[in-house]
Amino acid sequence: MKQFFLALCLTIPTLPAPLAAQTASDALQLSLLPGWRTAEGSHMAALHIRLKPGWKTYWRAPGESGIPPQFTWAGSDNLAAVKFHWPRPKVHYDNGMRLITYKDQVVIPVEFFPKTKGEPLSLRAKANLGVCRDICMPVSLDFSAKLSALITRPDPAIRDALKKRPLSAKQAGVKGVSCLVEPISDGVRLTATLKMPSTGKDEIVVVETADQEVWVAPTEARRSGAALVAVTDLVGPSNAPFALERSKLRFTVMGSKTAVDIQGCSGP
Repeated sequence: MKQFFLALCLTIPTLPAPLAAQTASDALQLSLLPGWRTAEGSHMAALHIRLKPGWKTYWRAPGESGIPPQFTWAGSDNLAAVKFHWPRPKVHYDNGMRLITYKDQVVIPVEFFPKTKGEPLSLRAKANLGVCRDICMPVSLDFSAKLSALITRPDPAIRDALKKRPLSAKQAGVKGVSCLVEPISDGVRLTATLKMPSTGKDEIVVVETADQEVWVAPTEARRSGAALVAVTDLVGPSNAPFALERSKLRFTVMGSKTAVDIQGCSGP
C-alpha cells in the first residue's frame, strides 16, 4: 500500500513538566493515501492516522468532553469542495461521560471535488485534532499534497474504509423520521421519532446541526414499538429559543450490530 507522508508541523500547548513525555507528536502519525480519480471526476483519497497504544482521537462529533476535528483548506488550488466519509467510530464512557473515538489507527476517506475535472489538485490544509490518553491535547497540523488526475486505480485500503461507513437510511430500512421541536429557557428541546429496525443492543443517537456553535446535549434514546425515540436539548449562542432547521439535522444511530446515518427529519 503506497503512502505519501504529509509535510506537517505540529503545534501543541506548553505542558507542565510531569506531562512532558506525553506529547501529541509522539502519539500520532499522519499520512496521506493519494487514492484515485473517480469516473465522476472527484478524487477519492484518505487520511491515515496511526496512534500509539493507549491513545485515541475523536470522531467528527466527539461526545461530551472531546475535541472535534476541524479542517481548513485555504490556499489549495483547483479545489471546489471536500467531503469526509467517516468510518464508524467506537463509543465508550469515561467518568460517566460518553466519548466517540478511534483508537490504534483509522483510515478516513476524503473526497475532493476539483474546480476543473481532469486537472491535478494541489492541497494546502490545516487540521486541528485532539489526542487523548490520560490527558487530552490539541494538535495543529499544517500539510500539503498534490493529487494527480492520472491515477484511476482504486486503493484497497480506502475501499475497505468506505465499507465501514454507517449505512444510509435507505440501506437500513428507515421508514421515516419526525421531529418535535419545543422551546426551553435557553434553547430548544428536540424529540425525534425514528421508524427503523433495531441496530442492536445499547443503541445511541448522535444529533448534529449545521451550526457548530449550537451545543447539543447527550441524547436519551429508547425503543417504542418499531420506533426509536431520541430526546435532546440544543442551546445556541443566544441562550434563548431559536429556529431549528429540521432538514439540516443529522442523526447517527449506533448499536451493537450496525450504525445508520440519517439526514433530516419532518415535522410531527
